[in-house]
Amino acid sequence: MDMAKHAAIFDLDGTLLNSIEDLYLSMNFVLKRNGFPERTLSEIRGFVGDGIYKLCQRALPYGTKNETVQRVFEEMHGYYMEHCMEKSAPYPGITRMLERLKAAGVKTAVVSNKSDDAVKKICSYYFGETVSTAIGEREQAGIRKKPAPDSVLAALGVLGVTAEKAVYIGDSQVDVYTAQNSGMDGIAVTWGFRTRAELERAGARVFADTPEKLFELICGYDDGAHI
Repeated sequence: MDMAKHAAIFDLDGTLLNSIEDLYLSMNFVLKRNGFPERTLSEIRGFVGDGIYKLCQRALPYGTKNETVQRVFEEMHGYYMEHCMEKSAPYPGITRMLERLKAAGVKTAVVSNKSDDAVKKICSYYFGETVSTAIGEREQAGIRKKPAPDSVLAALGVLGVTAEKAVYIGDSQVDVYTAQNSGMDGIAVTWGFRTRAELERAGARVFADTPEKLFELICGYDDGAHI
């Protein structure tokens, strides 16, 4: 990365929003209600990143029938939609960073594997007009979820920016692969749900340890780090 970007596309959970406690509490509520063992916070942190269905599939005992996974997923989606903003909050410095990006003329979007309705609800509540567009999982519409590039390319279309002039930011291996599959530069943040070592093994090369550093990288004030 050696030039200022015209657009920044962000992952949501673990990148902009510390949502792990709401996910943890919601998942365990649904597991307990259905007679399944509850999971630890560390386990839930390791399960997230590929959408609510995969979270449910991973949280349920190995070998659980597909129809049971689907039923638990539907319950989890409904319950989480009602409780997704009770414990969640932007990471410190995120709101200010988004405000600075907007003031600098950088277009912003959120692309997440969380359900589309939840992503839009959460982004509207926490980030308002500092995020131009928010896109969640829409596989029923034939749009593949991350790490496929579909939603990222859709966001670029809305923003009117090419992949070469945009950067994708996330906290997980899925996000590293998403940037690669979308033909974009990528930045991995180290305050999220995965360790730096895990991100490095996935191929991440540019890191931000703080929102302030992330702003500098997006706007081209980096320290010579290149992908």
